Amino acid sequence: MRIIIAPDKFAGTLTALEAAQAVADGWRSADPTVDAELVPLSDGGPGFVEVLHTALGGTLAQATVTGPLGDPVQAAYLLDGDTAYIESAQACGLHLVPPDARDAGRTTTLGVGELIAHAIAAGARTLVVGLGGSSTNDGGAGMLAALGAGPRDALTRGGGALAALTGEIDLGPARAATGGVTLIAATDVDNPLLGLHGASAVFGPQKGADDNEVQRLDAALAAFADATEPGGALRDAPGAGAAGGLGYALLLLGGTVESGVARVLAAVGLDRLAAGADLVITGEGSFDFQSLRGKLPHGVARAAAAHGVPCVVTAGVVSVGRAEAAAAGITETYSLVESAGSTEAALTRSAEELRGLAAQVARRWTS
Repeated sequence: MRIIIAPDKFAGTLTALEAAQAVADGWRSADPTVDAELVPLSDGGPGFVEVLHTALGGTLAQATVTGPLGDPVQAAYLLDGDTAYIESAQACGLHLVPPDARDAGRTTTLGVGELIAHAIAAGARTLVVGLGGSSTNDGGAGMLAALGAGPRDALTRGGGALAALTGEIDLGPARAATGGVTLIAATDVDNPLLGLHGASAVFGPQKGADDNEVQRLDAALAAFADATEPGGALRDAPGAGAAGGLGYALLLLGGTVESGVARVLAAVGLDRLAAGADLVITGEGSFDFQSLRGKLPHGVARAAAAHGVPCVVTAGVVSVGRAEAAAAGITETYSLVESAGSTEAALTRSAEELRGLAAQVARRWTS
């Protein structure tokens, strides 16, 4: 039996590669004859650069940039010819902020702009910026400031400070710094910048914002939008709300939004791999309604379905019904929490429990 193991990360517990390895080890414990190929994936968030480096080769470039709380952090991006792949989470990711220090009104995307400038100086003429896993809600203001937009001080103090903006932001220097460069925001989030489905309301709570703070942050982003594009429509564009509004800032610089999943699946050649498989296994930390809106498991399932190959999901938590999953091309779903018996066990022994779950799945599919 030939299987393709193509998971995303299990956020907070396993990288995509660790998850793939756990599934492979568990399956082999039940079926030593299996032909398993590991294809770790990313939708643009954490792991984006690692996955693409494995698939494409290229050169990893290192840079010291400003982290989300203002401290220096080490970040890497991938250079493949004159294309650079940047993982915004390496400069402003939630994992860089201790849980007790999470404050979506304070964190900045300054380091993302510094990474972009670094890549341009290295010769990149196309920049693919993976969006996801951010700790920020500053609309990409910090990123713009790093590229020359001003006033710098007003743009680098986090999303909360944007409420005090008066007058228009000077985007000219930032646009000049990225002139002649193709900017692509790689994300599968289609949220606008503002409102009930915007960056603050949907993603703010994950970054430490309560209901009152969400309202304040949304108002601050509205002030930022008025100062950068008075009466403009980019704030309503799908993907503008990605990574706390970082998608909006890239659009302001003339960038476009592209599916991060599609780019990664093309890079790893998943369509070709699925064509020769008997089963495709994907997974992520939480398989929920957002997973069915074009996110990674949905993309993997579509690639498998194109060749009549069944696709199953192993996830930390499954909150999608059987009928909904089937409509998205998912043959079966398996929950790590249910298999482990508790959320605590699934979180503290993630690799071990995922190996055990994969062995169960193997027995189910080889019996």
